[in-house]
Amino acid sequence: MNEKSNKFKEEFEKRLVRFSIEIIRLSQELSREYKAYALADQLLRAGTSIGANIIEARASGSKRDYIHYFQLALKSANETKYWLYLVSKTYSSLENKSEKLRSEAVEISKIIATSIRTMKGL
Repeated sequence: MNEKSNKFKEEFEKRLVRFSIEIIRLSQELSREYKAYALADQLLRAGTSIGANIIEARASGSKRDYIHYFQLALKSANETKYWLYLVSKTYSSLENKSEKLRSEAVEISKIIATSIRTMKGL
């Protein structure tokens, strides 16, 4: 693997950590309202598992497992987009924050999907 590729992976992992932190913060704000607790929990689980699966891929024993973890991360990213959309449409006070995070989730999804296609040779 070349230096440019390693640098991109490092930066992407940092980006995922920043994203997870913002998801945690948004979930904390949401969970203050009893009715939003379930939504906050779903968002927290999906949003933080994106990075966790990408990091887990590093420890995989095969290319197949590596791709599998990226596919799990993509599913979580797509689910996160859904929860963020619901937040933006349901809680007007959190609309701007959730839309910014949804935009970031879209970008993260694109990166992961492109990585999967590259790894599969598509």
